[in-house]
Amino acid sequence: MSTSRRLLLVNGPNLNLLGIREPDVYGHATLDDVVALVERTAAESGYEVRAVQSNHEGVLIDAIHAARTDCAGIVINPGGLTHTSVVLRDALSGVALPVAEVHISDVSAREPFRHHSYVADVAVVHVVGRGVAGYADATRELLSTLAS
Repeated sequence: MSTSRRLLLVNGPNLNLLGIREPDVYGHATLDDVVALVERTAAESGYEVRAVQSNHEGVLIDAIHAARTDCAGIVINPGGLTHTSVVLRDALSGVALPVAEVHISDVSAREPFRHHSYVADVAVVHVVGRGVAGYADATRELLSTLAS
């Protein structure tokens, strides 16, 4: 376990459109709202947050690789990469940090292609379908895992 008091928050493709894209599914909160929520939640336990969002898989993988040297864990909403990216899953596995997977919507109740997560087997925390508040839940659960 890392002694760092920092978490990496990763948001995948299209999450920069939160608040605009399909508000009936994702709500009206923006990505900035999500980052602020995770920062506040992590600060409750004395942690800081480095946040990254990209529509490019390689940028996310580079951020995950960099986290291995100065982060204690990762909170990730991989977006559509959840269902398609073996390399993202391998990056998470490769850095050997505890991972919290979060999804705003209940992906198991949506289209069949969203039912499989390549991240699920490397994540120690899974928060699905709790809206943006799920990010706070996932952060708290991850911090609880780090404390034990």
